[in-house]
Amino acid sequence: MNPFQKGTVDDKHSKNWMSGMGVVIIVMATVIALRNFYLYTTQLSVGFYLDNFTNNSVTNEKFVIAMLIGGGILLYWGKFRNSQ
Repeated sequence: MNPFQKGTVDDKHSKNWMSGMGVVIIVMATVIALRNFYLYTTQLSVGFYLDNFTNNSVTNEKFVIAMLIGGGILLYWGKFRNSQ
């Protein structure tokens, strides 16, 4: 009796960890962006927050953009991957 044997799951309902991780990463990026927006606009201005997306220094907002792109790639890859 093998406790790790492969189950009989059809392709339509198979487990897809890439889509789940893509959703988690996109949600985390949204939370970070909203947190930064709240913190910056209470002390500084909206212009300062938006400037962090386009300035030359490495900021948290650029990581938010990278996380959104990475999450989108995982969602796309998980949706259209070939299941054998």
